[in-house]
Amino acid sequence: MRNASGNGFDSSDSFAVSGAAEGAARLHDIPPSITPSHGDDSHLLSRIASPADVKALAPDELAELCREIRATLLAYGHQHGGHIGSNLGMVEATVALHRVFDSPRDRIVFDVSHQSYVHKMLTGRAGAYMDPNRFGEVTGFTNPDESEHDQFVLGHTGTSISLACGLAKTRDMEEPGSGIGNVVAVIGDGSLSSGVAFEGLNNAAEQGGNLIIVFNDNEMSIAGDFGGMYGPLARLRASGGTAQPNLFNAFGLDYRYVEAGNDVSALVAAFEEVRDIDHPVVVHIHTLKGAGYDGEETHADRQTASASPVSFDSPTGVHPTDNVNHSEPWHSDHCNLSDHEPHEGQCEASHWQNPDAAIGKPDDPRKHYGKMAMAALEPRFAAEPGLVVISPATPGSNGITHEFRERAGAHYVDTGITESHAVAYAAGIARAGGTPVVATTASFFQRAYDQFFQEMSLNRSRVTVLDFLGGLSGSDNTHSGAYDVTMFSNIPGATMLVPTSARDYLADLAWATAPAGSADAPAGPVVIRVPGEAILTAERDATLLPVTGGQIADRPQSTSLPVSVSSASGGISAATVRGTVSVTAQRAGVRHMLDWRVNQTGSHVAIIGLGNAYPLAEQTAAALSADYGITATVIDPRQCTSLDSDVLESLRDGHQQVITLEDGQLEGGWGEKVTAYYANHHVSDGSRNPHVLNFGAAKEFTDRVPLGELNERYGLTVEQVTEAITRCF
Repeated sequence: MRNASGNGFDSSDSFAVSGAAEGAARLHDIPPSITPSHGDDSHLLSRIASPADVKALAPDELAELCREIRATLLAYGHQHGGHIGSNLGMVEATVALHRVFDSPRDRIVFDVSHQSYVHKMLTGRAGAYMDPNRFGEVTGFTNPDESEHDQFVLGHTGTSISLACGLAKTRDMEEPGSGIGNVVAVIGDGSLSSGVAFEGLNNAAEQGGNLIIVFNDNEMSIAGDFGGMYGPLARLRASGGTAQPNLFNAFGLDYRYVEAGNDVSALVAAFEEVRDIDHPVVVHIHTLKGAGYDGEETHADRQTASASPVSFDSPTGVHPTDNVNHSEPWHSDHCNLSDHEPHEGQCEASHWQNPDAAIGKPDDPRKHYGKMAMAALEPRFAAEPGLVVISPATPGSNGITHEFRERAGAHYVDTGITESHAVAYAAGIARAGGTPVVATTASFFQRAYDQFFQEMSLNRSRVTVLDFLGGLSGSDNTHSGAYDVTMFSNIPGATMLVPTSARDYLADLAWATAPAGSADAPAGPVVIRVPGEAILTAERDATLLPVTGGQIADRPQSTSLPVSVSSASGGISAATVRGTVSVTAQRAGVRHMLDWRVNQTGSHVAIIGLGNAYPLAEQTAAALSADYGITATVIDPRQCTSLDSDVLESLRDGHQQVITLEDGQLEGGWGEKVTAYYANHHVSDGSRNPHVLNFGAAKEFTDRVPLGELNERYGLTVEQVTEAITRCF
């Protein structure tokens, strides 16, 4: 598992419960008699080293194994956190898969693969979930570097069927020489709504041959299921799989339904029936997300009392629950965010669980600035019918709270896990004169790259993009936002703003979403990189901005901003800014919005810090002043779309060095453009050609490397930058 990541798929989400619940539902609530202990052979899970051990169990031992796995997941969630809810629902199905199929000869591909914890336990990695000293041994997703039983590194959604089609195609072409038996794609937990999943279904039906698609239907995505296919799926469940239309049959696929998706014996029988089948088949299993969380608790109980202890009075620890089929508009219960009090059924909170150690911590940057943006937009809904916030799933992770969604009504749209559709949909809204705001995690926007170029930028669509978790983080290798600047800043016609304070962030949002026809409104799409941890920490502690103390120069913004917002003295709550951001006072035009801000004028050295790297610029300048008597020029570029040639030309006089700092991929990124500017605008007077040093990340994937360690690796520390500067004098 990782320290932080993206999309509702990350441990930067804070796990918080009410004060009354804070001490409850801890590890001690799980009966010791069934809590597996690493190395204790009296427990079945401790004896599982490979799928062969699952096959060797007596039939009546499978339920006990499921019981122990469920206890392990619950304990692991409290101690370490993770995608516990989806895995609790997949316990029986995963045990049945490894009971029936012969991995790795039979290839099992887990979609998104956040549902693969149980699979990992059964393929030699149980100790990494049972022993706290070994929690870091496994990622939250499948990874072939960990085990031959893992087929792909997967952290995004909808691709399992396509990948399985590819495996099956090679098997069928090479026949016995391929070494591949059955091919099984496990999809669900919301991922079926992804467009690429339908492309895979379409190809599977045409391709033919052995291909088994296990559809885990737990009646949930992240914040609920959205889309027209969910009505027919509900009717399939209600009819025991006989209702029409059947979307799988419509693709030309064979179909089987298993109502008892948390009954290991029923699942074993279903999988045995389709093993070695000679054509594609969908096995639709109805499971309970979060199965094992206390299902008896009412919503009122959760508001007023501590969470009930975990009990295991059912054969596998699954409790009956009526927490399904709500008429409430968001297709889920009334949990506020994705990290509050997880429980069984239609529960947004069960998507991601932070460890108990995170309880009571303040909001992370995603939630902090996400709430702030929604609070700024909400008062405009009544007067701007075309203003729409679009989230391709993962709303709670980005501060789009349940309460906000309720109040927003039709002004909020969850498109499901459909990033490409969300961006194209937003372009359509913009074309009709509306004002769309698309909000999700940086690494997920990669999935809509074509739509950013074509539907959004080529068409000059007035789309505002809120880019969360951009830049370096300790995320796993599938959720890193280190490539967002490289991606967005090089799209023709798009403007990427990189604010370094709440004040600038709100002003950028107001400008980007100015209604069509407003004076000085942008002519095309605007991407706003939501500030990250370095910015939020500095806003909460102004001493981390030693040059300005956070007291930055004025910029054009709404005259209706209150003093508490327009000052840069610290953090800003959503309540503080509610109703205060107006778009009518944005009068300075596009040119001014793209001007760089010089926060300190000096000589010899100019330090330009982009976005989350800006506090490092001030801290380095302070170190140069204290240790070497150098007063450096400090610049906040505020955007990475274009270069401010006026500022760059002004640095020729009195500056021998220009330093660029960015917390993203250096190659193809922003800093190299500054280097190229001076190289391409060389002047004859050599003293007026500053030497440029670029600091940023290497072009690499990193996996759960702590942010501090990444900064050290890339030279993004005060000591390393200062040493490089002084070495050149």
